[in-house]
Amino acid sequence: MATTRLIPMHKIKNQSIAYTVHERIDYAINPNKTLGGELVTAFGCDPATAANEMLLTKRDYADFTGKEISQSDVLLYQIRQSFKPGEVTPEQAQQIGYELAMSWTKGKHQFVVATHIDHAHIHTHIIFNSTRMDGQHKYRNFLGSSFALRRASDRLCLENGLSVVENPKSGNTHYGKWLGDQKKLSFQDNLRLTIDAALAEKPKDFDAFLKLMREAGYEYKPGKQPAFRGPGQKKFTRLRSLKDGYSAGDILSIIVGEKELSSARKNAKKIQTQRVNLLVDIQAKLAEGKGAGYARWAQSFNLKQMAQTLNFLTERKLLDYGTLCKKTDDVTARYHELSDQIKAVETRMAEITELRKHIINYAKTREVYVAYRKAGYSKKFLAEHEADILLHKAAKRAFDDMGIKKLPTIKSLQAEYADLLTEKKKLYPEYAAARREMRDLQMAKANVARLLGYDEKAPEKEKEAQSNEQR
Repeated sequence: MATTRLIPMHKIKNQSIAYTVHERIDYAINPNKTLGGELVTAFGCDPATAANEMLLTKRDYADFTGKEISQSDVLLYQIRQSFKPGEVTPEQAQQIGYELAMSWTKGKHQFVVATHIDHAHIHTHIIFNSTRMDGQHKYRNFLGSSFALRRASDRLCLENGLSVVENPKSGNTHYGKWLGDQKKLSFQDNLRLTIDAALAEKPKDFDAFLKLMREAGYEYKPGKQPAFRGPGQKKFTRLRSLKDGYSAGDILSIIVGEKELSSARKNAKKIQTQRVNLLVDIQAKLAEGKGAGYARWAQSFNLKQMAQTLNFLTERKLLDYGTLCKKTDDVTARYHELSDQIKAVETRMAEITELRKHIINYAKTREVYVAYRKAGYSKKFLAEHEADILLHKAAKRAFDDMGIKKLPTIKSLQAEYADLLTEKKKLYPEYAAARREMRDLQMAKANVARLLGYDEKAPEKEKEAQSNEQR
């Protein structure tokens, strides 16, 4: 786990620009903090002369642009990356910091990476020059840079088998205290909260209640001792272990209205965000590195792919399996709805094309067919005009099949075709976007289910078990 912060560095008050650059870099590469300088690396410069080399780059920029460095200019940027105690070695932190610096600057800025080990939590200082190495451009900070930096750091942490931060530290909370606040609820606590949230939805019957539980990622095991198994669990939790108010009988009584859900339990929906979510579940599984689910997943996936999946889920706030399932179902339903609309439009366009062809053939061969009829359907006449007569008959057959009594004009068909083409063009961008989103969601859901061992056939198993009990 690592937290990140991007800090613009201006000129120190009452000091020169050169002094500021030297002071900031000297602090970062302090031998007393970096294992005698062993935990220091650089790009585009030498750590020992980094300050002077960065100042020379700034001089090149001033010569190229004709602009001198002002008192308000950002001279350097610092990325501070702090790791969870005991989770990373100094060397690993240094390597991750270097990769983060290279990813963030894209190799266009000089930077120094220094890992400090003088505190309980290892942390890395990345100092990069605000001026590009080409001496012609500057780094421009942007809105949302903190979020983008966090994403880049999270990706590297996941690729290296480290955890990432579910709820980033905010305000002035001390890092050590903030780490201590990251406590997980027990599986029983999570199950109680999920049951309360499901009951707060007022399901019409027990099946509807089970559906809500499945959407929240829980598998149900019926029998004399009904039990649920939630995300990340190996064993089922029996309802009787949840104490008063959570037995199968209590749940049924609340559903049918014999008992009322207490106010505190009704509010479970509001506090359900405290549940262990997919971010925690997946990280626990990756850290565990064992089990059938992990083994199956590891055969065809790797940490980079799982990092991409987690970034996808984090960006879209889909860190609850039930929410992920519902979102996937909704987007899939919308995709099929749009697909059906487009197919209906295309079907009608094909009908118009076919009808237009038959109308034209009918018109072209009408005189020949009238003459054929007047000739008493003569075989000799048929032999001489067989192609036209066959086309005419085919056209009439098509009109009968389509149930057309009065032929539309070619002009009206062309107008309808143009309207349909416009409708298709209007639908297609949303259809293409829905298809991409559906594929991304289905892939993410499949990755999560395979890694965590979620049983997507659980509903069928429940029905089968219930039917067996009734026999």
